Amino acid sequence: MLLLFVMLAATVVAEIQDPAAEQIIKFKEKTSGPIGMMTTSAGAPVPHSEALNTLNTRLLLNEYFMDTMTHLVRERIPERVVHAKAGGAFGYFEVTHDISHICKAKLFKQIGKKTPVAARFSPVIVERGGSDTSRDARGYAVKFYTEDGNFDIVGFSTPMYVYNDPRLFPTFVRAQKKNPATNLFDANTVWDFLTLQPESIHMFLLIFGDRGIPASYRNMPGFGIHTYQVENEHGDVNFVRFHFVPDAGIKNLRSEEAQKIGAEDADYLTRDLYKAIGNGDFPSWTVSVQILTFDDVKHADFNVFDVTNTIPLSKFPLRQVGKMVLNKNAVNYFAEIEQLAFSPANLVPGILGGPDKVFEARRLAYRDAQYYRLGANFHNIPVNCPFRAQGLQVYNRDGRAPVLDNGKDIPNYFPNSFNGPVPYDDKKRVQLIEILEPEPNNFRQATELYVNEMTTEERSRLVENVLYSLGSAASFLQERAVKIFSIIHPDLGYRIEQGLRSNKTKPYHDITYNHYIV
Repeated sequence: MLLLFVMLAATVVAEIQDPAAEQIIKFKEKTSGPIGMMTTSAGAPVPHSEALNTLNTRLLLNEYFMDTMTHLVRERIPERVVHAKAGGAFGYFEVTHDISHICKAKLFKQIGKKTPVAARFSPVIVERGGSDTSRDARGYAVKFYTEDGNFDIVGFSTPMYVYNDPRLFPTFVRAQKKNPATNLFDANTVWDFLTLQPESIHMFLLIFGDRGIPASYRNMPGFGIHTYQVENEHGDVNFVRFHFVPDAGIKNLRSEEAQKIGAEDADYLTRDLYKAIGNGDFPSWTVSVQILTFDDVKHADFNVFDVTNTIPLSKFPLRQVGKMVLNKNAVNYFAEIEQLAFSPANLVPGILGGPDKVFEARRLAYRDAQYYRLGANFHNIPVNCPFRAQGLQVYNRDGRAPVLDNGKDIPNYFPNSFNGPVPYDDKKRVQLIEILEPEPNNFRQATELYVNEMTTEERSRLVENVLYSLGSAASFLQERAVKIFSIIHPDLGYRIEQGLRSNKTKPYHDITYNHYIV
C-alpha cells in the first residue's frame, strides 16, 4: 500500500512539473465529455456516417471530407526566412522607475503602471523544424500593447548586430542558409561572408563564444540593438538603448551539452519556457536603458548609431525602467505565436525609432514580410491587434481576411469632408534626426571584448568553436579569417592559425598566451 501511495504521489508531481507533456490530458480532465457537436467550417453539423467512413460513397458529396481535405493542403503559411522556429509567451511590463523626463510614451507614464506584452524568442538561421540548441544568435522580440497602439522592440540576444549597411541583409541570410545545390549548411559561404564583412566578427565572437547557446530562454538577455530617439512632453530629445536582463541570471550551454540535449529534444528551449510558465515559475527580466543626450552623441569617440557596436556601459550605465514578466502560455501556438507579427515600424508617440539605415530598412522589410506571410490585414489578427488603443480608426479596407468590421460605413479616403477620422496635432513633436555615418572601426570593440570581457577558459572555448566551424572551409577563407582574427588580437589569430595547422577542432593552448593578453 505504501509503495502504491508513493507511485501515485510521483505521478501527481510529474503532472505538475510537466504541463507541456500533460496539456492534452489536462484538457480532457477539465471537460466532462465532448465539448459540442462537430460541424463543417460553414457551421453545418457533421453526420456520423460522413465522419467515420468514405468507402463506397461519393467523396464530393461528403462535406466533412471535402472541408477537411481542402483545408489541410492550405494549413501552412509561408515560413519566415529567418527566425522561423520560436518559443513565445504573454505577460506584462511594469514601470519601476520614472523616465517621463526622457520619454513621454504612455507605457513609461508612472511607477506601477502595467502594459500587456507578447514576447517571441527565436534562433536566427534554423528552419521551423530545426534544433533549439543550435549555435546561433537569437531574436528577442517584444510587443507592448499600449493605449497609443503597439510598440515593438525587435531585438537580439546579443547587444550588437551583424552589419551596418542594410544592403547586406539578403547576402547575410543566404550565406548562412543552406547551399542551393547541396541543400546543406556550408562553412565556405558562412566564412566567405564573415571575412568579406569584418564588422560581423564582433557579434560572432559572442556566437562562437560562451553566449552562442542559451541554457533557456528564461536565462537569455535581450537587446534593442538600435539607439532610439525619444522625446519628452516638451519636445526635448534624448537617445536610448534598451536592455532586458534576466532576473534568473544569464546562463548558457557548452557545445557538448547542447549537442547531447539537441539529439534528445530539438524543442528543448521552447519546452522549458512552456513548462516553467505552466508551473507558475514565471520568468522575468529587468528592463533598463542607456541614456545619451545630444551632446553625448556629438562628442562620443564612436558612432553611437552603429548597430555592429555597443555603447560602453562604463560611460553610459544602465538606468532601470521596469520589469517584464511572462505569466501566460499561448492557448493555441499557431494563432498566437506563429501569427505574432513584429515590426520596428510599430512606434508610439514619444519613441521615434533609430536614425540608422538598418532601422530604416527593417521598417520596410518586416512590414513587407508580414504582408507576404499573413496578408494585408495582418493587424486584424487578434494577437497583432492594438486592442488597447481607443478604437481602431484606419482608412485601409478590403483584402484578404480578417477584415473585422472593415471600417463599417465611415469614408474610406483622407482627407474628406464627411467627418472621417483625422490625425492628431502635436506641435511639439520633433523629427527623427538625420545622421552621416562615418567609416566604421570594425575591430576596436571586438578587441576589447576578447581582451577584457572573456576569461582564459572562455577564450579557449571561443577558439575551439571557431575551429569547429572554420576547419571545413576552403584554405583561402581560413587565411582571410586568420588575418582578421590577428587584427583583433595577435593571440587570437595565432591560436586559430595553429589549430588549423594541427587540423584539430579543440582548444590550442599557447604558452605565450599571457604575453599577448595585457
